[in-house]
Amino acid sequence: MGQQEMQPVEGIAGKYVSVCKDDNGVLSGIEFHNDDNFNFAFDVVDVLGKTKPDKLAMLHISNDGKERRITFKDMMVYSNRAANYFRFLGIKRGDRVMLVLKRHYQFWFAILALHKIGAVAIPATNLLVKKDFEYRFKAAKVDAVICTSDGKVAVEVERAAKNYDGLKAKIMVGTSTLKGWRNFNRDMKYFSSEYKKPASLPGGNDPMLMFFTSGTTSYPKIAEHTYKYALGHYVTAKYWQQVKSDGIHFTISDTGWGKALWGKLYGQWLCEAAVFTYDFDEFYANHILEMIEKYKITTFCAPPTVYRVLVHMNLDKFDLSSLTNVTTAGEALNPEIYEKFYRKTGFKIMEGFGQTETTLTICNLEGMRPIPGSMGKPSPQYKVKVMRPDGTLCNERETGEIVIDVRDGYPAGLFMGYYLDEKRTENVIYEGYYHTGDTAYMDDEGYLWYVGRVDDVIKSTGYRVGPFEIENEIMKLPYVLECAVTSVPDPIRGQAIKATVVLTDDVEGNDDLKKQMNKFFKSNLASYKRPKLIEFVKELPKTVSGKIRRVEIKERDWAQNEKN
Repeated sequence: MGQQEMQPVEGIAGKYVSVCKDDNGVLSGIEFHNDDNFNFAFDVVDVLGKTKPDKLAMLHISNDGKERRITFKDMMVYSNRAANYFRFLGIKRGDRVMLVLKRHYQFWFAILALHKIGAVAIPATNLLVKKDFEYRFKAAKVDAVICTSDGKVAVEVERAAKNYDGLKAKIMVGTSTLKGWRNFNRDMKYFSSEYKKPASLPGGNDPMLMFFTSGTTSYPKIAEHTYKYALGHYVTAKYWQQVKSDGIHFTISDTGWGKALWGKLYGQWLCEAAVFTYDFDEFYANHILEMIEKYKITTFCAPPTVYRVLVHMNLDKFDLSSLTNVTTAGEALNPEIYEKFYRKTGFKIMEGFGQTETTLTICNLEGMRPIPGSMGKPSPQYKVKVMRPDGTLCNERETGEIVIDVRDGYPAGLFMGYYLDEKRTENVIYEGYYHTGDTAYMDDEGYLWYVGRVDDVIKSTGYRVGPFEIENEIMKLPYVLECAVTSVPDPIRGQAIKATVVLTDDVEGNDDLKKQMNKFFKSNLASYKRPKLIEFVKELPKTVSGKIRRVEIKERDWAQNEKN
């Protein structure tokens, strides 16, 4: 199969990105250039603000239904005001500023302003409480906080700040009676809409972002990214989400998570596409579908959790004809959900895989044939391999750890390392590879199939069993809403397999249902893969980002065994 020569892409990204495709039109290579001083806020947003001032950057819908159409000129002007305001408050280059702003449109003004100053932005979720803020303030050495007035977020920040004296500014978006807080909406209007660029512009390999990881197995780590991270999301938007400059893209995520920056900012605006933001407090699937219908959303991205809800709805009630592509990431997508959604809508969900430490790494890109249950193929942006524990590379269909080859340098989008944590960084980047901690196998066509986290693999009667394969079978049962497969101690096997199951509302979990499930397991799973224990629960333990914490189930069960 042939490959075309590298060509610059269209639009504003053409100065920084060149690509080539194979004979089938699928992206096969990508290069980034002119990026040593690249600063997304200046080089993309401000340029579009001047050359295409009236072009829609964001359609924002407040929780009360108020619509705001924000142009690229608006983004330029208000981020300039915010930058001047922050500098007045003493926020400077290198300072670390936490943003706890839900889906408020002010988040975009603030993060662009921080990029212009050279301060490091730290997105955080509004679900955090005192102990979470305390940990994050101290671990990241936070200098300032910009947070929503909604709920008790500011109160929790105040409680945490009593044990941390590093905050030079506390800024509120909204109104509050708390003392010592600046009012972002009121104060910002007094500052100039022109921002004087510093003599030494922040950009390129300078630090731009810090994300706290999901914390599925331990305390969250802090992944630090450079200004090149923004360029790294060009593939995310253009070839995976398949956004168009005349379309409007909707990613569900809250701004407190890295996924929001996959779908609500960098890649989309590099493609000059508008983003859609619905600032809801509580997720209702019918409201999301109504938004897609009303605002003619063209591309949509949501985690598998959302699709698991959608497939149980009557989707014929909604006009989804404006959609051209749908994607998912965050967790592996069960093939049963893929098939159900396809039967109901005709859309093939294009799965993608990445981490807080990376951009889109494995994916189903434009022109590819998605295979239900597969993560897709490696993005040409990364040199992805599957590795054995001894450091040698796996054969086809042999399970190993997903790693990224960095012997020739770090690709745009890969993190700098864990902030102030050299030991943890060295635990994942060594001997020329970044180790993701996720396991998979690659088939003879180059598709990767997810198995589980390295720590999730179950060793039973001499076999190594990945939980995801078993969970996929369990999800085929029509009365199963969610499930998690983990290990439990077994005196004979060493470890046995347990299924923790959430049922749909109309089904009762009892011994008869367990017998029915065991009969299904005997027909559909090899004997060494069959769960020996089944527990019905109302909900599964999850991180604040919604990822299932198998480790919590496992630790509880193993601790209980020790007591007995």
